[in-house]
Amino acid sequence: MPDFNDVRTARNRIAPFIQKTPIMESNLLNQCLGNRILFKAECMQLTGSFKVRGATNVLAKLSEQGALPERVVANSSGNHAQAIAYASRLFNLPAKIFSTQSVSAVKAAATRYYGADIQLYPSRVEADDAVAEAANEPGTLWIPPFNHPDIIAGQGTLMLDASEQVGEVDAVFAPCGGGGLLSGTLISTRGLSNKTKVIGAEPLAANDAAESLRKGEIVALSESPITLADGAATPSVGEHTFPILQQLDQFIEVEEQKIAYWTQWLQHLLKVHVEPTCAMTMQAVVEWLSTQPGNQKVLVLLTGGNIDNKKMLQIWEHDHLTKMPSLA
Repeated sequence: MPDFNDVRTARNRIAPFIQKTPIMESNLLNQCLGNRILFKAECMQLTGSFKVRGATNVLAKLSEQGALPERVVANSSGNHAQAIAYASRLFNLPAKIFSTQSVSAVKAAATRYYGADIQLYPSRVEADDAVAEAANEPGTLWIPPFNHPDIIAGQGTLMLDASEQVGEVDAVFAPCGGGGLLSGTLISTRGLSNKTKVIGAEPLAANDAAESLRKGEIVALSESPITLADGAATPSVGEHTFPILQQLDQFIEVEEQKIAYWTQWLQHLLKVHVEPTCAMTMQAVVEWLSTQPGNQKVLVLLTGGNIDNKKMLQIWEHDHLTKMPSLA
């Protein structure tokens, strides 16, 4: 299991390859909610998401050890695919991505732009089976999207960077798909502060992590979920991420209407593209703040900004901007 030292080492390792993303804030939102909400805009990161941190950490570490593979394969719903393609190009490695036919067109196109081959399958399970078979080829490294210690450590650098920009906060919020980012965030936060709460969110329609936490064991979804938050549509969390997720202070499931609501509002208030997967964490913010005294200072990790036209049409099918944000 990675620890805080692994995260700090990872940050030094990947620093030459990533950008420092800004902190954003909306005075209107702060007034509406009666608290201070800070946003780490990782949607402005290279490849448009936090995923480049973990992918780059894996390959940069292998490069330090003189142990780079001949080729890289990965399974992904989109953002991890772009990250692997980008990181593989940094180290002059061919990469092949296995994904689903429902993958965002924007994410698929960007993956190809960075030089990776991408193969699409009808379901996530079929894509996962295909990448497992491809990984058996000699000289091939399979870099999973979340279930790997060096991925978790790399994703944890996001919170480490954010903490230097905003100082100590009362709570930090992050989305959960397979749990790589949320696990890394918890490790970083615990290493920085014994006061800051770490709270995760996932779609109610893809709530394998919530079910796993309730039952005390990993529970997988029986079929591919249908959710706006495609980055959180993983079948299950991993054996590396789950023990860390069990240390969370709170975990909240979010309905699809609330995911659309907060995607619209964050795009409107912050004037940036944010994916539904990270926008949904604002519902967790609201639910947590409604149980707290006022004047809380919280941090929301805006993990990605890659949205295609089809997803945008779904998000804006109904106008949610007529209802102002509130804790009620």
